[in-house]
Amino acid sequence: MLKQFLSKLPRKSSKSESIDSPRHGSGSGSFSPRSGLQRSNSANVGSGRPNAPRRMSSAVFPASVVAGIEPLLAFKDVPSSERMNLFVSKLSLCCVVFDFNDPSKNSTEKDLKRLTLIELVDFIASGPPRFTEPAILAMCKMCANNLFRVFPPNYRSNTSSSENDDDEPMFDPAWSHLQIVYDLLLKFVTSTSLEAKVAKKYVNHSFILRLLDLFDSEDPRERECLKTILHRIYGKFMVHRPFIRRNISNVFYRFVFETERHNGIAELLEIFGSVISGFALPLKEEHKIFLWRALIPLHKPKSLGVYFQQLSYCVTQFIEKEPKLASTVIKGLLKYWPITNSQKEVMFLGEVEEILEAINMGEFQKIMVPLFWRIGCCINSFHFQVAERALFFWNNDQIVNLIAHNRHVIVPILFPVLEKNAQSHWNQAGAQLNPKCKEVIHRDG
Repeated sequence: MLKQFLSKLPRKSSKSESIDSPRHGSGSGSFSPRSGLQRSNSANVGSGRPNAPRRMSSAVFPASVVAGIEPLLAFKDVPSSERMNLFVSKLSLCCVVFDFNDPSKNSTEKDLKRLTLIELVDFIASGPPRFTEPAILAMCKMCANNLFRVFPPNYRSNTSSSENDDDEPMFDPAWSHLQIVYDLLLKFVTSTSLEAKVAKKYVNHSFILRLLDLFDSEDPRERECLKTILHRIYGKFMVHRPFIRRNISNVFYRFVFETERHNGIAELLEIFGSVISGFALPLKEEHKIFLWRALIPLHKPKSLGVYFQQLSYCVTQFIEKEPKLASTVIKGLLKYWPITNSQKEVMFLGEVEEILEAINMGEFQKIMVPLFWRIGCCINSFHFQVAERALFFWNNDQIVNLIAHNRHVIVPILFPVLEKNAQSHWNQAGAQLNPKCKEVIHRDG
C-alpha cells in the first residue's frame, strides 16, 4: 500500500519552474497531469464530512478540479520518514487557486483545500524535521500561486486616503484561504526546522519584492499579516536586510514623489520602527540618508494623518540613537511645513514639541530662529486649533527652559506676535492664553 501511495506523489519540479509566478486566473485552475494524482469519483467526494473528510488509501487526487478532489493521507497515517514527501504533496494540491467570486462554484474542492491548508499549518507547528530543499521550493511556489496577484484597477484608490476615510476597503473574496496561507507562511519562516542558509535560495529577492507589492492591498487584515511576515524574514535572513531596506525606501520614494497613493505606508513604517531600534552606533551614513531622503519627505503628502504616528515614532527613534540629528529633522520639518492644511500643521507642532523635549542646547541654538519664526506664524494663524496648539508650548517646562536660556534671541521674535494675537485674534480662548505666555517670558527673563 505504501509503495502505491509513493508512486502517486508529485515528481520533483523542474528547474525552469518559477516559484514567484503570479496567481492563476480566478477560474477553475486544474491540476497538472504530471502531478501523479489520479481522478477521483465524485460520489466519494460528496460523502466526505467537513471536519473529517474521507481518506482513500492511495491518496487519490484528480487530474482535473472539475471531477472534485480528495485530500491525501493524514500525516499520522504515514511513517515519519515519509512525512516530508507528504508535506510536498499536500503543498502541490494547494497550488490550485479557485474562483471565490461565485461561492457556489467548486465548494467541495474549496473546503478540502482549506482543510489541507490547516493540516499543513498544524504539521509545521508540531516541529517537523529539517525542511528539505524540495519542501522549501514547494512551499514558496504554493505561497506564490495563492498570494501573489495583481490588484484590479478598481481595487486601488484614485484619491488620497485622507479624502476617502469613509470609503469601505475592498476585501478579497478568497480571504478564507489567503488567511490560512499567510498563517502557514509565517509559521514556516519562524520555524526552527527552516535553515536560512538553505532557504535564502528560494525566499529570494524576487519573492520579497512580490511580498512588498502586496502591501498595497486595501484589506487591513492582509497588510497586518504581511507586516509580521516581512519583519520575521528581515530578522531571519540577514543577507536580505540591505535589500529589504532599500526596496522599502523605493516604495516611500514612489509614494512621496510620484503617486501619493499607497495603502501600506503605515505598516512599512511600523516595520522600520523596529529595524531602527536595532541599528548599531554610530549610525551608518546609509541610515542617515534614509532619514533625510525618505522619512522627512514623508511629511509632505496630504494623507500624512494615516501614518503619522508610525512616522513620528521612526523619527524619534533616530533622534534617540543620535541626538545630533534633532536639528536636521527640524530643518526638514520646516522645509515641508504645511501652509494651507491646518490639520497637518497641528501634527507638525506636536512632533516639534516631542523633538524639543529631547534636544540638547547646542542643536536647539542651530534652529531656534527659523523655528520660532514659524511658531510665531502659527500663533497668529486664523485657525484657532493651530494657534492654540502653538501656545500650548508654554505648558512644557523643557521648552520654557530653552526659551529662557535664549530669550535675547527668541523674545524679540515672539513678543510682537503675542501682542498682535492678544489684541486681534478672533478666538477668545486663544487670546486668553497670551497673558500666560507673556507671564512665563517675564518670569524667566
